[in-house]
Amino acid sequence: MSRASLKAIQAAAGNAGGPVYVDDVFSTYLYTGTNATQAVVNGLDLAGEGGLIWTKARTSDPNELDHQLMDSEQGAFRYVLESNTTNARFDFGGSIVTPNSDGFTLSSASRVNQNGYPYASWSFRKQPGFFDVVTYTGNGTAGHTVNHSLGSTPGMIIFKRYDSALNWYVAHRYDLSKYLVLNQNAAAGSFAVVTATSDTTFTLPNDGSTNASGGSYVAYLFAHDAQEFGTDSDESIIKCDSYTGNGSADGPEIDLGFEPQWLMIKETTDTGNWSMMDNMRGIATGRADARFQANQSDAENINNNILDLTPTGFKLVSTDGNHNTSGQTYIYVAIRRPHKPASEFAATDLFTPTTQAASQNPAFVSNFPADFAINKYLTNAGNFESSSRINQGGFLVPNSNAAEVTSTDFVFDFNNGHNTQSGGPDTNSLSWIFRRAPGFFDVVAYSGTGSSGLVVDHNLGVTPELVIIKNRTYSPSDWPTLTTAVDGSWDYQLLNGTGAFLDATWFAASASDFTLNVATSRNVNYSGNNYISYLFATVPGISKVGSYTGTGSDVDVDCGFTSGARFVLVKRADSTGDWYVWDSLRGIVAGNDPYLRLNVAAAQVTSTDYIDPLSSGFTITSSAPAALNASGGNYIFLAIA
Repeated sequence: MSRASLKAIQAAAGNAGGPVYVDDVFSTYLYTGTNATQAVVNGLDLAGEGGLIWTKARTSDPNELDHQLMDSEQGAFRYVLESNTTNARFDFGGSIVTPNSDGFTLSSASRVNQNGYPYASWSFRKQPGFFDVVTYTGNGTAGHTVNHSLGSTPGMIIFKRYDSALNWYVAHRYDLSKYLVLNQNAAAGSFAVVTATSDTTFTLPNDGSTNASGGSYVAYLFAHDAQEFGTDSDESIIKCDSYTGNGSADGPEIDLGFEPQWLMIKETTDTGNWSMMDNMRGIATGRADARFQANQSDAENINNNILDLTPTGFKLVSTDGNHNTSGQTYIYVAIRRPHKPASEFAATDLFTPTTQAASQNPAFVSNFPADFAINKYLTNAGNFESSSRINQGGFLVPNSNAAEVTSTDFVFDFNNGHNTQSGGPDTNSLSWIFRRAPGFFDVVAYSGTGSSGLVVDHNLGVTPELVIIKNRTYSPSDWPTLTTAVDGSWDYQLLNGTGAFLDATWFAASASDFTLNVATSRNVNYSGNNYISYLFATVPGISKVGSYTGTGSDVDVDCGFTSGARFVLVKRADSTGDWYVWDSLRGIVAGNDPYLRLNVAAAQVTSTDYIDPLSSGFTITSSAPAALNASGGNYIFLAIA
């Protein structure tokens, strides 16, 4: 189908108002059961557009462990199917979930909402180029054609006869002459359950698996590589393809053209379970990944490091037979991570300072999924601790040259914050929480090669203006921090140091990658060492990476904001000085303003007035020391509205 035709279908599906992002059509949402109605607010219009809601209990304790699938086409989410059984659908006499314009409301049914137990949910909103649901009646005749509204040729179709206890059959574009069974671990069978597919129809054989006469069926259709999404309507958000395993911990790297947030993988040439992984529950680089099996009722498995996500896809890092046996073929479905640009959000949806909440999880609460956080206890001389979704299960110390420390407290498997609880509430336990969004902030993990010219892809979408890099593997190793704010070219200093900025001729960056023109450097590119990098940029009205010149008098720093800065980081560039940080939670006011220094393991200082509020940004006061306001001094900053 032509781009114009697909756009017309998308417009008819309710998206005429602007571009469509994966954020609008797919969501992983984690929740705890209550046995009472509760709203899941995931931002998807399931009431107006319809789709599929798939839930699974994460532990082995609830009464109901089977996968629960509910869709809009069988009766407004009234019926439940189980991907791991052959059961016909269950009729609850009323909707087990109620679709809303921004998600869905759970009923009190223990299947999806048993009190005190954790659940995962995946919502697939109907959308041309992404996903569709259709129901039909079989006629037992070869050539039976069923219409759909996917607007592109399906990459995978999952079939279930819902009025009878039969298997779930799967057709995947890797080979339509074969079939798979969703509720089994069997290798691909050697006949077709669909004989032809197009952007408007699929055609069925004379076979009881998908076309028994009088049988009632539902089909879930997943698109493949329809490049109609994103700001310029030229990005893909879903791919259905295959790879060949190599049986090595240095496994195949799959180039999707995007970083995924959700994956389903199945071996086809031998037995293997249907793995389901997502970055919300955890696909941590270098650590065990959380996964379910669609064909099993087992609790969530977090025993093995199966794969690592990359800015352009994923890489197998295990010899596990379900994912990477040498010579075996595996199919997958991959869905892109959220890619709505920062300009579509309020600043408060991208950054928040917060203190430890009351006795609950997560320990630090935000109103958005946390991707990176820096923690500090305010009243003692303890270290800063930083972690991110992509390296959860460990933390780094910004004021130290130590390697990453393993800690089960540092987890991000929440939709609204991070870290497990240890006591609380505690107003002295502070966290600065950041969300990844194109144009604003990105997190990238990579491995050093020891060879000059290493290119590291990223998803910031613009050329970064501030980049922080840390070796996770080796100690001692510092925190090189690079910026163009000093003089327009790349300069660097250490986040755990105090020196003046130096030329960084060994570093270059673009809107899609950065290049390390340096070999065998422990800090940025040592062979076999693992690194993490944090990339920041200016978003008008939301964030500003910039510089100012000190005067010794009050200096108004215009960031283009309207209600002042909620976060300010300042470092002197032309001489020695600490990395000062203020935030609005502790106070950016006309009087004294508590500050911390990222390079120092010290308690906050509360007795100084070095910064004042300014509606367009912030003011550095005349009482500030030379590290912040020497006449003629050059200073770089990161500010967030």
